[in-house]
Amino acid sequence: MSKKKYQSGSWYRPVKHSKNEIAVNVLIKIAVIVFTLLLILLMILNAPIVKFTKSDRHITQVSISYYLKNRQPVKYIEGEINQSDIDQIPVEYKENVDKLFDDGLDLHQTIEGQFTILFLGFDSSDNGGGYLHDVNYLMQFNLNTASLNILQIPRDTYMPAYSNQISKKFNGIYNGGTRRKSKIQRVVNAVQESFGIPVDAYITTTCDNIVDIVDIVGGIPIDMPYRVIFEADKVIEEGEQVLNGQQSEWLVRFRHGYQGGDIDRVQAQRLFMAAAMKKAISMTDLQILTAVNKIYKEELIASDLSLNDIARIADLASTIEMSKVNVFVLPGEYCTVGTQATWSIHKQAALDMLNENFRTQQVPLKMDESTIVEWIPEEYYQDTAYDDNSASLQEIDEGGQEKPNFSSNYKDLLKEIK
Repeated sequence: MSKKKYQSGSWYRPVKHSKNEIAVNVLIKIAVIVFTLLLILLMILNAPIVKFTKSDRHITQVSISYYLKNRQPVKYIEGEINQSDIDQIPVEYKENVDKLFDDGLDLHQTIEGQFTILFLGFDSSDNGGGYLHDVNYLMQFNLNTASLNILQIPRDTYMPAYSNQISKKFNGIYNGGTRRKSKIQRVVNAVQESFGIPVDAYITTTCDNIVDIVDIVGGIPIDMPYRVIFEADKVIEEGEQVLNGQQSEWLVRFRHGYQGGDIDRVQAQRLFMAAAMKKAISMTDLQILTAVNKIYKEELIASDLSLNDIARIADLASTIEMSKVNVFVLPGEYCTVGTQATWSIHKQAALDMLNENFRTQQVPLKMDESTIVEWIPEEYYQDTAYDDNSASLQEIDEGGQEKPNFSSNYKDLLKEIK
């Protein structure tokens, strides 16, 4: 008899495997391969192999995952705020403020406990060339009070120290300010030096882009308290409805029918703010991030905020109640400068409002420390109705805001177009 072949210290006997065992073995091998590839991918994503420029312009090596979360895909449009200019604005804290306090927000902030964003909305490319920022909001999140304060700056605000245009208006600073600064920096400096509020980030867009942004989020539900006839064939009816992008633009831009012109438009924009805030609150985190990604991808805004920053801010905003979102108008009154309708700031009333609501951790800003210029001296004020004109978005949403006064021509138009 022939001997059985001895192999590797044992008698070799062929083993037959069932089909199920073979299938299990194949699956195990595939799982091991996939797991190994995932580990390699994670190592690559988290390895410091990408050059990244931080806000202080320091270049460092970061991981791909860090880069993807912290990149600023639309920053190149306007550039970034020059931090050295911000540092020139002295921040003097009140005695009872803890300077070492860390709010845990993990954003680049000048003052812990607050985050301030300058929002500029430019006119339509078909109406003004897209160079005038007619919608101007300074939005400050206050983590100590879980609130959001919004300062509405009328486009016609008199700012002779910053605008070299004939009108000397705020909305001309971007395109007609000092040539030594970038366009966005000109506006940022005007805000910081006039109001004593450090700006941490900015967002800009145009009326044209508002159309696409609103459509991306699926429209804005609103209960319109009055009818808006932007043009004969562009009408927003009174009552409950969902505004699409085009209608939203009409509401935000409409002003010729108001007796007070732009200042009444500023008031009307609060209606849109309240409705937009309710819409944002109703959206899930995934819906918000999906919308933001699409807005960034289509470059419908310019900003120095990263996708990660936006996610943090969206998360913060979702914790704020409508009753704690307060809107303020920069105190002042309309007058005529040359041939221009101009908003003359009431300086002391403005500083009182800013010190109480936007400079809560800083010592009060004094008259001689602000670059605000009054065209009308205090003893000649004609209208102080807007010196204390604030409301929460909840009050506005519940109808707590008076309807604007309409011009006689617009009233006639309302009768004609039914």
